[in-house]
Amino acid sequence: MRAVVYTEYGEPEVVGVGEVDEPHAGPGRVRVAVRAASVNPIDWKQVTGLMARGAAPDGPAVPGFDAAGVVDEVGEGVTGVRVGDAVFGLGRATAAEHAVLTAWAPVPAGTGLEEAAGLGVAGETAVRVLDLLGLPEGATVVVDGASGGVGGATVQVAVSRGLRVVGTSSPANADYVRSLGALHTPYGEGLPDRVRELVPGGVDGAVDTAGRGSVRDLVALTGDPGRVVTVADFGAGDLGVQVTTSSEGAAPRLAEVARLAADGRLRLPVAGTYPLERSAEALRRSREGHVRGKLVLTP
Repeated sequence: MRAVVYTEYGEPEVVGVGEVDEPHAGPGRVRVAVRAASVNPIDWKQVTGLMARGAAPDGPAVPGFDAAGVVDEVGEGVTGVRVGDAVFGLGRATAAEHAVLTAWAPVPAGTGLEEAAGLGVAGETAVRVLDLLGLPEGATVVVDGASGGVGGATVQVAVSRGLRVVGTSSPANADYVRSLGALHTPYGEGLPDRVRELVPGGVDGAVDTAGRGSVRDLVALTGDPGRVVTVADFGAGDLGVQVTTSSEGAAPRLAEVARLAADGRLRLPVAGTYPLERSAEALRRSREGHVRGKLVLTP
């Protein structure tokens, strides 16, 4: 099958389109004919070698962690889904014509496959970080990086749970962040003072989705590192904050994402669509940041 591949780490230009063996659905898995695969920051971090700790790729590697498509193989023990169903979900090597998903949910009614592709990583992560915080209805949460895929999803899931949200972004994305239901403030130096001015009553929890060094400010706002979760600053655990990277047990979280999307309470706009041949361009744009919504690849 055709897939985005790279055999060495480097700038996004190291990726190209090549032929690799088709994967097949093992026990507890489904395979999809991929209609769209989203681009996440972890993709360019892997391609550039930031996640490798010096090791070289072990043969041709295929990026991608989520996709939407049509089920064409159902593994042993899988129930509730059959060949021909449209699903979105999580897997590995999803930037390809076929991908195996380890967790999935039906594509919500009224959601196109390109938009659904972006719901996997972003939506599951949003639900996971808010579950870790466990904030009650009426509490206040700060979401740093609120205009990106994970940040925008986190704002919307938080609003659906009755939380008051302060979202940070560049000034250019202020109106977008407000449209998601959050109060807006720019990210960067002086953040604690700006947030305190917006919400004098204080902050109950905070989420770092951007990894731009805001964790100390978020701890200062909450007064407790245990009430800060990051998905992007992997060294922040030394400060006592919660660092989460694992999507284990994702199925119920994806089900919540699907329900919210079906109800119109979670939408992730497609910021750009790229064929596999332009995957390097999509990775570069993701790395530059300031993407409003999701970038997707279409085999």
